[in-house]
Amino acid sequence: MWRGDEAHRDVLLQVMDDPKALLEVMDRAGVWRVGLVNYPSPDVMGFTDATNTFAATYARANPERLLPYGGVHARFTRDPAGDVDRLLDLGIRLVKIPANAYTDGLTALGEIYRRCEARGLPVMIHTGTSIFPGARSKYGNPMELDDVAIDFPELEIVMAHGGRPLYMEEAFFVLRRHRRVRLDVSGIPPTRLLQYFPRLAELADRVLWGTDWPSPGVTDLGRNIAQFLSLPLSDSHKKAILETNALALFPAAR
Repeated sequence: MWRGDEAHRDVLLQVMDDPKALLEVMDRAGVWRVGLVNYPSPDVMGFTDATNTFAATYARANPERLLPYGGVHARFTRDPAGDVDRLLDLGIRLVKIPANAYTDGLTALGEIYRRCEARGLPVMIHTGTSIFPGARSKYGNPMELDDVAIDFPELEIVMAHGGRPLYMEEAFFVLRRHRRVRLDVSGIPPTRLLQYFPRLAELADRVLWGTDWPSPGVTDLGRNIAQFLSLPLSDSHKKAILETNALALFPAAR
């Protein structure tokens, strides 16, 4: 991002410093609410769990329109269940964590899932490739979520990025199989969405709109929405994906 377009970089710096700048970006794009995707990743991205407090504090500028996400890193936590509780106390609305390493002995991850399931806190799991140095894209196969959905059947799971760009068929299989799994389409070019998911309309009631802004390649929130609206989907499916599905997962009043 730092090496990208200078004007875009200036916007990023303003948005990071002041939530009012983000709200202005949203207003210009006609966007009501956004999810603020944050999570601790000290080994790959350099983010400590201070990012949870940052996201929660940032969102207080407008709790109706800014939804703070956070995380508990299973390999660094000493109190998995307690850390989930503390996220809820902060006002975090969703937890972003890795997939199924609890099956290989990382018991803290299983405790995190169990606590999120008990407290009704949705989890988001990255699927697909990653450009971050040190990130191992082999772990981005959506089939990893099959274990999670089976072992924690009441857990609300958001499959981030739909396995882009290598695992779209696996992502759709997992989505069809598990009723509490939702498909997040952020980071997928809207014009190619139906190319990747030609049967998207069949499960439109579990698809969540997202753009992955301000990542490289996503220059404008409104432009992405306009491209999505041009797809040959019914108005009811478009409304579900853009609005009502997210409202069901994240009710406006909390």
